[in-house]
Amino acid sequence: MPRLRHAQRPRGLRAVGRTLLATTVLTALAAVPAAAAATRAPAIVPAAATGHAVGVPAHQRVAHFYGAYVDAVTARGGGGLATALRTFYLTPHLRTQLDAWERRNHADGVLRAQNTPLAFRVTPGDSGAGHTWSKVRLTWSNGKHPRYTYLTVQSDLRTGRISGISG
Repeated sequence: MPRLRHAQRPRGLRAVGRTLLATTVLTALAAVPAAAAATRAPAIVPAAATGHAVGVPAHQRVAHFYGAYVDAVTARGGGGLATALRTFYLTPHLRTQLDAWERRNHADGVLRAQNTPLAFRVTPGDSGAGHTWSKVRLTWSNGKHPRYTYLTVQSDLRTGRISGISG
């Protein structure tokens, strides 16, 4: 049977094509030389040894962490991923502080709660003395009057890691 020149591909092949395109685009973006990001303000460039993305503002790193962390603690079997995220994004001193807080309060120290939020929002704050602060709003309910809690997250500008959580 002759194949029509403009016939549509099966849906499975289109999905594979989209996946390959997305993978190619992401690979190309990851390959951009660090020198291109070096022209940005030094306040947002973490040390290269941290492994964090160069040129990403601290509040965006906080948002990346909270997004991945909420997904990990919500997912079945995501405990190992949550621990790995803490190791990557949080300073060792903060991890020690969170362990102590969690033993005292029987809750997750990153979220300051026993449950996981429905949503979150991160907004940038002030910077000074080598640190910057972000405000994290956690949404706990839907409806006409949603319930929120607010956390203040401190990031170390030199390392790019989260060094304090309070709220």
